[in-house]
Amino acid sequence: MSIIGKYALIAAIAFAVSMLVTARMIPFMKQKQFGQFIREEGPQAHLSKAGTPTMGGIAFVIGITVAVIISMFMSGSMTTEKIAILLSMFAFGAIGFVDDYNKVAKKQNEGLTPKQKLVLQVVFGVALAIFMMMKEGTTMLIPFVGKTVDFGIFYIPFIVFIEVAMANAVNLTDGLDGLAASTSSIVACTFAIVGMTVAGGNEAMAVSGQAVFGALLGFLLYNHYPARIFMGDTGSMALGGVLSAMAVVGHVEWLLPIAGLIYVIEALSVIIQVTYFKKTGGKRIFRMAPIHHHFELGGWHETKVVRVFCLFTLICCVIAYLSVR
Repeated sequence: MSIIGKYALIAAIAFAVSMLVTARMIPFMKQKQFGQFIREEGPQAHLSKAGTPTMGGIAFVIGITVAVIISMFMSGSMTTEKIAILLSMFAFGAIGFVDDYNKVAKKQNEGLTPKQKLVLQVVFGVALAIFMMMKEGTTMLIPFVGKTVDFGIFYIPFIVFIEVAMANAVNLTDGLDGLAASTSSIVACTFAIVGMTVAGGNEAMAVSGQAVFGALLGFLLYNHYPARIFMGDTGSMALGGVLSAMAVVGHVEWLLPIAGLIYVIEALSVIIQVTYFKKTGGKRIFRMAPIHHHFELGGWHETKVVRVFCLFTLICCVIAYLSVR
């Protein structure tokens, strides 16, 4: 089988598994009344989404896992890099799962406290950083320059920051039907291409990227507007964990803020809004944050916001790829 055929098969397996598991999860979650609770301070149009099944991220996590494990049998080796990527996804996904379960079990839209989330995220980030430092050193590829730089003692705190920031930024992006899944599928596909073509190739990054890409497409069949299921914190946190781990394993950590610039903007919009609100005694810069709600309240339909954000992400991903060629 050709290299392209191999990666296409991985994506197809992830797609099929994710699609089938999502289809089964929807009636199960409805039966268990595991529905999403909508914050009252959010857009009023979203109140009609209350009760939509959540925790759908479990489906694409399973799809990604199955596809990556099958790739190990196909290659005949169980690489530690692939295991590290999966463990990062599981770890951050577990944080989101506990958060989601607390919400649906207590029938409240509050889960873990911010402090609890942060502590767990830092612990898991440190674990990945130490693993990669011991296995492959502390170097990173710098985009546009084409050179690697040794971060030395700053490697661990930098990787922790990447993991924590990415998980929370993707979580903030998950606010419209299909938004986080569609933008993340583009980023994942880009990482897969980078893993296949840059610096001699990185099989773990390429395989994982294809698996995430395929699994998210399978999930999007049910998550696009009007969504029949939400990924929940389980999915968004898992996505942050797996995308950042792919970048770390591929030594292209600096591609994350380029390819995933939409996540950065979403997170910054919240930081700016909260800071300005506190400093001015209640004034706002955006109609609502994260910024996708700003456009929504400005008259854009959810589907338009998603299309524009996907186009923006695609442009950013092209720039990211060209920056390391």
